[in-house]
Amino acid sequence: MHNNVLILDFGSQYTQLIARRVRELNIYSDIKPYNNPPEDLSIYKAIILSGSPHSVRGDNVPHPDLSEIKGKKPLLAICYGAQYLAHFNGGNVAPSATREYGRANLSYTKENEDFLDGIDDGSQVWMSHSDTIKKLPDGAVRLASTHDVENAAFRIEGEKTFGIQFHPEVYHTKDGKKILENFLVNIAGLQQDWTPDAFVETTIEELKEKIGDDKVILGLSGGVDSSVAAMLLHKAIGSHLHCIFVNNGLLRKNEFDSVLDQYKDMGLNVKGVDASARFLDALKGESDPETKRKIIGRVFIEVFDDEAHQVENAKWLAQGTIYPDRIESVSASGGPSAVIKSHHNVGGLPDYMKLKVVEPLQLLFKDEVRRVGKNLNMDPAILGRHPFPGPGLGIRILGDITAEKVSILQEVDAIFIDGLKKWGLYDKVWQAGAMLLPVNSVGVMGDERTYEKCVALRAVESTDGMTADWVNLPYEFLQKTSNDIINKVKGVNRVVYDISSKPPATIEWE
Repeated sequence: MHNNVLILDFGSQYTQLIARRVRELNIYSDIKPYNNPPEDLSIYKAIILSGSPHSVRGDNVPHPDLSEIKGKKPLLAICYGAQYLAHFNGGNVAPSATREYGRANLSYTKENEDFLDGIDDGSQVWMSHSDTIKKLPDGAVRLASTHDVENAAFRIEGEKTFGIQFHPEVYHTKDGKKILENFLVNIAGLQQDWTPDAFVETTIEELKEKIGDDKVILGLSGGVDSSVAAMLLHKAIGSHLHCIFVNNGLLRKNEFDSVLDQYKDMGLNVKGVDASARFLDALKGESDPETKRKIIGRVFIEVFDDEAHQVENAKWLAQGTIYPDRIESVSASGGPSAVIKSHHNVGGLPDYMKLKVVEPLQLLFKDEVRRVGKNLNMDPAILGRHPFPGPGLGIRILGDITAEKVSILQEVDAIFIDGLKKWGLYDKVWQAGAMLLPVNSVGVMGDERTYEKCVALRAVESTDGMTADWVNLPYEFLQKTSNDIINKVKGVNRVVYDISSKPPATIEWE
């Protein structure tokens, strides 16, 4: 009943981010690959075309049939989508003189246009393309420009068809949500009736129907995602849910015991399994990031398989996978998105494991997960916890992993995170952590030469993990933290702070 917006995926890394922005408007959206659209379009009141890593000028480009869409339904084409409309409808798309990437500002906006209602000249937008529209498609009217992009936005006369070369779904487009609201609510006339309440109600009913009386094993991590997934399943199937928290030897300092204590009052059936030696042994001597991730994922599956045999008639393995995990590992909805990195809980199970997978949060972003958790009346301390990668410190130790390196990084991480909390900075940061670098540097301590490890501190602000800016932490805090780390953690004599944003960097270093 809520499938109001169809997003055709051309393989952009931001496709699901479009859906997320639409949901912020309390409008549900459905993503489908451009080459496998729904046969029945009647339930969709508006269509959005995503961006793409492809060029409309290339060979074998995404080329959907829009005959039942363009001119018949409200249509918003973003980046590649806008270039597609131009290229195949009498316009001209050519390579940009320079790659148009990053922040830009609108230098011209056409007056009295519903699509740009409330959007003024100077509004910041986010560009990410190497082609540009030199000539608009037939019947098009230019709506906006930037300093470098003349045809930044347009509409087709006589249709509710709009094209934009920037990305309204990205956080850095300051008025992106307003632009989407103008299109979806004011132009397409959609109702804003999809809420966390609706998601919880629908998901619990779907879980009941899918799982029935089967038993489910859930891998708890203590983080927001697995916690909210556990509560949804608990609401749906109660005592048939068996939660397992695995110590992979790559957790934060004292995290194994603290996480187990955290769930005492939540009514969940939780078992702790210490498999740290098993993980560290499997990782011994391995330094390649992707290989480490895959090893950690494999051993996780093996541990869960061992535990599954101890739960009679267990049929399902539940995971707290959310969308940023999936979009960086496999393409959305089978589309052609590029793979950034694999995630340990993405991609299915090996043939020998007889459990089916259930992922109740797989189409949600982190902030959406938190809103769902709030709807479930969960502890704010759990919902406010920073994201922590599934592979843990295994991808924050660059190079090979040893117990000694894990111990060093645990101490460094504890000083950093505890310091953020003491200084009142923790809740102002979306994610923070420390990286142990595979380099030694010369230092002087007590008039003696040292040759020890360097650690990098990372703190970012974001809403969804798809894009992120580094946080300008106070110099006084960084100075105190650096001093504490060097003075208290044996083996570290240098601390640096990462000031890279995502993109082009990722939040984690591996």
